[in-house]
Amino acid sequence: MTAVDFAAFVDQLADASGEAILPFFRTAMGVDDKASGRGFDPVTAADKAAESVMRNLIRRYFPQHGVIGEEFDDVATDAEYVWVLDPIDGTRSFILGLPIWGTLIGLTRGGAPCYGLMHQPFIGEKFSGDGRSATYRGRNGPRKLRTRSCAALGDAMLMSTSPTMFDEAETASFEAVAGSVKQLRWGGDCYAYAMLAAGHLDLVVEADLKPFDIMPLIPIIEGAGGVVTTWDGQPAGNGGRIVAAGDRRVHEAAMETLARG
Repeated sequence: MTAVDFAAFVDQLADASGEAILPFFRTAMGVDDKASGRGFDPVTAADKAAESVMRNLIRRYFPQHGVIGEEFDDVATDAEYVWVLDPIDGTRSFILGLPIWGTLIGLTRGGAPCYGLMHQPFIGEKFSGDGRSATYRGRNGPRKLRTRSCAALGDAMLMSTSPTMFDEAETASFEAVAGSVKQLRWGGDCYAYAMLAAGHLDLVVEADLKPFDIMPLIPIIEGAGGVVTTWDGQPAGNGGRIVAAGDRRVHEAAMETLARG
């Protein structure tokens, strides 16, 4: 079975998780802190409800598959197919009532990303890809996703989620890149990567990501013509320090600048 064969099931997961999340959005809900005093790592009942409903569907239809998720224990991570789930990527925005968040659903085969989807149920958008092509679906119908051309850092629009994700050495490297681009914007979470795939920005540089933060986005970015690696050029599926670009030329320039920084 190919990733394309799973596409309808991924949509089912997205729709079910969206139905679980939306009753909580912009309500007076409780927020727990997973960080235990080390910063702020919020989790809500919406996160847990959405991941639970997705896990239940996977267990019902594909009991032999593994699951890696943000809110619950990993299951059968050595299986041929493993689902990678982040029920609400951008929980900080979610608890503030801002629609800059999404549900990330990824599928790996043999440890390699083969399909990914980012769903924003409040706005009604889906970004999906299989590494060879990528598609946007919204209120005005579907269209192909394509990154845009950008040859130089000086022309690049850069996004990152928060300066607090970088340690001291990483901050110096990031600032070397940020000081070279045309514009920097903070606060994107998964939406930054989706907008890169859609051709609205050129570069995303981040650190301290978990596999469920990035793996579902890799087939979307690559399917739209972009490139995503770690800062040292390795595959990005395990998370860590990530640089994603719509154009290989600006990716190479960012990598060189990060190394110098």
